[in-house]
Amino acid sequence: MPDGTTAGPTTTDLYEVTMALSYLREGMTRPATFSCFVRELPADRGFLVAAGAEAVLDFLSRFRIGPEDVEVFAEALHRPTMDLAPLLGLRFAGEVRAVPEGRVVLAGEPLLEITAPLPQAQLVESFVLNQLSHQTAIAAKCARCVLAARGRPVVDFSLRRAHGVEAGLRAARLAAMAGFAGTSNVAAAHAERLPAVGTMAHSYVEAFEDEEAAFSAFARAHPGPVTFLVDTYDVDSGVAAAARVLHTLDRTEGAAIRLDSGDLAALAVRARAMLDRAELPGVRIVASGGLDEFAVDDLVRAGAPVDVFAVGTRVGVSADAPYLDSAYKLVAYDGRPVMKLSAAKATAPGRKQVFRHPGCRDVIGLAEEPAPAGSVPLLETLMRDGMRCAPRTSLADARSRLVADLAELPSTARAIRAPVPVRPSVSAPLATLTQHVQRRIERAVLAPYDHLA
Repeated sequence: MPDGTTAGPTTTDLYEVTMALSYLREGMTRPATFSCFVRELPADRGFLVAAGAEAVLDFLSRFRIGPEDVEVFAEALHRPTMDLAPLLGLRFAGEVRAVPEGRVVLAGEPLLEITAPLPQAQLVESFVLNQLSHQTAIAAKCARCVLAARGRPVVDFSLRRAHGVEAGLRAARLAAMAGFAGTSNVAAAHAERLPAVGTMAHSYVEAFEDEEAAFSAFARAHPGPVTFLVDTYDVDSGVAAAARVLHTLDRTEGAAIRLDSGDLAALAVRARAMLDRAELPGVRIVASGGLDEFAVDDLVRAGAPVDVFAVGTRVGVSADAPYLDSAYKLVAYDGRPVMKLSAAKATAPGRKQVFRHPGCRDVIGLAEEPAPAGSVPLLETLMRDGMRCAPRTSLADARSRLVADLAELPSTARAIRAPVPVRPSVSAPLATLTQHVQRRIERAVLAPYDHLA
């Protein structure tokens, strides 16, 4: 899907502009490498799923600062437009190395690294973090829903409470990447060639004199398989009405009922028994209403006869973990590896690579290191000189990667509750470089002030 946003160069935080302008005035335009990673996984996450790189590549490929952007920057800074003239015409002409979408990633591993002239790499920070953080969080949530369902179909109902229309489109795409069977979002279904799914609202049922009239009218309007919402008033009466209509109109093929509230496990058992007694064993039960991977896991463990899980709000906004502890940090400038020493937020220097061994036993190393025997490098070069140099990732490819990586993850990391994340290790060359750079900083920056401590 095209990235679906009107975001341009002014979609950035103000301090990115002030820093970039200063770099240009100081002539600091040598190549800089920034690394984007997640420091720690949220609670109840044993893994993340790389996502958002495609949106970043779309943004960077068209990034160019025009006169109207300069005017916006000048207005924001309360300065004459001419003061911002050094930014005019700046475009992204750098390199992007990233973990392809759909791959499982762990805490501390770079999702993406950008190497470009320093002002360019600085200006795009906010957009890069926005896209990678949001999409990676949602992709992981969706993948966990599929794991919880244990082979039963899961569909996306998240649009109406997503944090904006674009976020809803993103969620539908990421859900498909994770293996969802369809989406209620018509625009996303069209753009991504996904199955569009949906039933009816309680308001539809309420608009008719009774449930049987509502179900009959709905079936007459839609020639394909129908799904009736049976809990507007009382589940027993709703299931009974649905059974009568399906028999009367001979519309049992592919039909389903939907339960949207209450004790879904108990109601599903009762509804299944009623459908079987009505000689409708093929009519499926769809469950919805505040579901996420935890609720789905509970239903599956309880043996609830639910055939399809429709997940919405809690998944579309990743309700239990709505943000990631992500960072976009400078790791090298003009050939000089750099790092941050702040307490609890120290970074490792240099351009990096992640080497994956079987079982997702990852080693974070330097980009120039040879891949250890039996390992596969995760980061791939996707853009050079500001232009894509690799094909756009298809949903099918991303899904295949995710299926393969999840199969490699230890079962303890895939657990829905109290997962145990796999921790990547650090290569000897990266550890040595980190120590060297830290000592250099301590000598050059900290030592002169030791007597003040």
